Amino acid sequence: MTQPIKIAHAFSNLVREVRKQHVGKGPEHITTRFVGPWAICELRGNLTSVEKFAVRSEEGRRLVRELRTTFIKEIYKDEKVKSHVEQLVGASLVTLFCDFDVDLDMAVTVYVFDRALGLDSPS
Repeated sequence: MTQPIKIAHAFSNLVREVRKQHVGKGPEHITTRFVGPWAICELRGNLTSVEKFAVRSEEGRRLVRELRTTFIKEIYKDEKVKSHVEQLVGASLVTLFCDFDVDLDMAVTVYVFDRALGLDSPS
């Protein structure tokens, strides 16, 4: 396994553990790709049992999406969590962007670092 693939796998595992610890359930499947200063994670199978119940209504769908995107951003403000991510890639986390599609039970999180990571995934 090449170095970028090993780091992508380790990054995915770290993201899964952070989500399990803070949300109560980790994604069933994560794919991580690196592009320049970005780590892009696609996460599938995220919804908890309670969230699956809540998304049966339109208001529940809106709340779950809003809570998921807002809460994930808050998690990475924690210096301990942020430090683990930064140590893994050897760069400082500047910000992150995330979105969650309730219908697909899929999230995408883009971690933006202060420099190109040199781990770009093959096209």
